Amino acid sequence: MDDLGLDPELAALLDDTPVKRTAPILSKSELFSSSAEATGGKAKEAHDVDLTVTSFTKIDKPLSDAPHAVFNDPSYYKKVLGNENESAQRVHAVLSKYLTCQDPKDRGVYRLQIITAYWDFLSNLALRAGSGNIDQPKKYALRFGLLLPTLLTPEQKDLLARVFDENTYNEPVYYLDEWFYAIGSGRLNPSSTDEAKSTRSDDSARFQQLLGKAQGKLQSAENLLKAKCEERNRAEEALKARVQIICEHEPLAGFAGVKANLTEAQKRTITEIAEVLRGLGDIDKQLVSFIADYEASETDVRTLQQKVDASGGGTTNASGIAAEFETIRQMAKMTCGRQGNHFPILSREYFHSSPRELGIRENILETLRWIESIDPEAYCRQYKNQLNRIPPFIILIPSYGDFGFCWEPFDRYNRVTSRGRVAVPMYAKNLQIAVLTAIADLRWQVAKEKASYYWMEEGLTGNYYQWFQAQKLKGDVKEFFINDYLLWMLKESDGIQKLDKEVRGVFWRYMPFSADIKTKLKGRALVYQELCQRDTNRQMSDGY
Repeated sequence: MDDLGLDPELAALLDDTPVKRTAPILSKSELFSSSAEATGGKAKEAHDVDLTVTSFTKIDKPLSDAPHAVFNDPSYYKKVLGNENESAQRVHAVLSKYLTCQDPKDRGVYRLQIITAYWDFLSNLALRAGSGNIDQPKKYALRFGLLLPTLLTPEQKDLLARVFDENTYNEPVYYLDEWFYAIGSGRLNPSSTDEAKSTRSDDSARFQQLLGKAQGKLQSAENLLKAKCEERNRAEEALKARVQIICEHEPLAGFAGVKANLTEAQKRTITEIAEVLRGLGDIDKQLVSFIADYEASETDVRTLQQKVDASGGGTTNASGIAAEFETIRQMAKMTCGRQGNHFPILSREYFHSSPRELGIRENILETLRWIESIDPEAYCRQYKNQLNRIPPFIILIPSYGDFGFCWEPFDRYNRVTSRGRVAVPMYAKNLQIAVLTAIADLRWQVAKEKASYYWMEEGLTGNYYQWFQAQKLKGDVKEFFINDYLLWMLKESDGIQKLDKEVRGVFWRYMPFSADIKTKLKGRALVYQELCQRDTNRQMSDGY
């Protein structure tokens, strides 16, 4: 092979050692350890939902100053393909032909073969990642699509070597190796698919499904309990402040040691105190109900976990990882589209992202934070008249796609406080657009699910759909919505009027800008002044 003039790494011998496929199950102590929401502490892991968090962490340093040397290891390529099955040999053989082929037609054939062979090879790496037994070269091949470092320029290798490995921000943004580990360890359920699997003949699988549903209810109960405690704390602080106000008296002129009577403002405060006390009574009743719901849910989870253990389940989630891998493969295709670049290996031929445009965790978090600064309810869902901020899981797909999208708006077993699942390509031409399309898709699907059978009549989707029909437009209504959402965020938020007047009114009502942006726009044009006046009218009529 060296005689063909290949890179020395391509000539590395491959060791065909079978993969040991094991995955630890989440222990009972981890499952029932004092849950963050119930005990009043903050969520300890990225997948936990903490309703008290109000914004994303600001990223001051997106890249490390000290790059690691893994990509400079001459044995990197051999370590990636070593100790794997025959799929690694196929990747090696096809890649060798692809890199040395001079005929454009033959090169196109080998390129298609690489796509299939490399995804088959990645299925083994997914199992390794799911079990937590994956070394660095294999992890980076799965995380970045980086199979052969010499396919990149030195500057590109240095850029990737400076990417932070760990999720120190505790935010739900996952690289593929982290995502498969979360699935394999039982922290997360596999993503939903259209194909319903038969589980009736398998007690273990059936109990696992019921356990997932019970865990969803438990998480909902925990989060609602925590949120209600926070609400009580705010009410108590308000009560203390008002009591302090009525207990302060000015000295009465002409009388030593005597203080004046209550002022009119203090008398009004006494009335407010009565309202606060009534509110505290209502909160306490709700707390009693939430505590009972939590205890019942905890009992259900413990009982079902015992049944799963007794049925022999819980030893591995290899089937879940395999199913999730096929889902991820479909996600990668969707980020690219039919006419996109589906080449799965990172190469300087296609990789042109700058440090700011690279789809790493830090850049994604900054983009999500920017979106929330304009659309403060982008990650919110309403439940029992309470708006809960629940950012979705962001799965970083190492693809050259240009579009992010929402795979599911929330878990099918926990519609109240579960996170949605959003896929974003790492090597998009414009990272901001890729993330915006994903959040727009999430916005649409959440609103559609909330409206249920009436999604064409009520709420965000209903009002937009009625405008769509009135305009006699053809095509996918969701695609039109996503494109309009991009204009809403990128143009209308700066006062550049690009949307239809009716669409602007629908978005202003159901996807309102932040108060600061509304104030800024109010002075820009009459159309925004009118929309602000509509807000005032709705508030006065108690119909907002």
